Amino acid sequence: MKTRFILIQTSHAGNVGAAARAMKVMGFDDLVLVAPRWPDVLQREETIQRASGAEDILSRARVVPTLDEALDGMTHLCATAMTPRDFGPPLKAPRPHFAELAQDPSQAVAFLFGSERFGMHNDDVYRCHTCLSIPTNPAFGSLNLGAAIQVIAYEWRQALGGFALQSATAPVRPADAQQVAGMLGHWERALVDIGFLDPAAPKKLMPRLNQLFNRADLTQEEIHILRGVAKAMIETAARASR
Repeated sequence: MKTRFILIQTSHAGNVGAAARAMKVMGFDDLVLVAPRWPDVLQREETIQRASGAEDILSRARVVPTLDEALDGMTHLCATAMTPRDFGPPLKAPRPHFAELAQDPSQAVAFLFGSERFGMHNDDVYRCHTCLSIPTNPAFGSLNLGAAIQVIAYEWRQALGGFALQSATAPVRPADAQQVAGMLGHWERALVDIGFLDPAAPKKLMPRLNQLFNRADLTQEEIHILRGVAKAMIETAARASR
């Protein structure tokens, strides 16, 4: 779904970079700045540093003098504000509103963020269809601009289906029954050698260990570790008996 993030009269260059980074990690790339404090904000060192790899978002971003120019092609406008405005659009939390909004792929959605000091002007809020407010601690609800953009970008991406979780670990190789049985035989010998298991009266020790390891769902790597422990026990017992 077409999505645009619009920053109005942003005063800190670092927040522009943070916005670009927040957008990129959630797969969005349409950033428009309305009358920022610094006309060259997209090229400033602090902006680029805070973007931290999202320079491509900055290179595509536009700087425009008025909000009208930033809203071209947008059909659903979401203001962001901590408090509702009299006669303004309905105040909604992002998650439930996004769940409804995502059902209409024909929409072109714009998220509007005001300046760090004053937020959005009333006239800009009145133009919007919805006023988003992130539920926060009632005693301290102030969010940094970059943090607010990250929350909105995340919630919107989740409403659109999200991204699949990518595992950072290698696939687990489960141990098969033969490997578990071989390891148990190794352990049985080790337990006998250290005097823990009496082969003349084994009772139910080995079946219980078998069930314990079954519940653990051992991997092949863990079998190697347990065999290493058994080997060390056998070698230690042999040295002690000399």
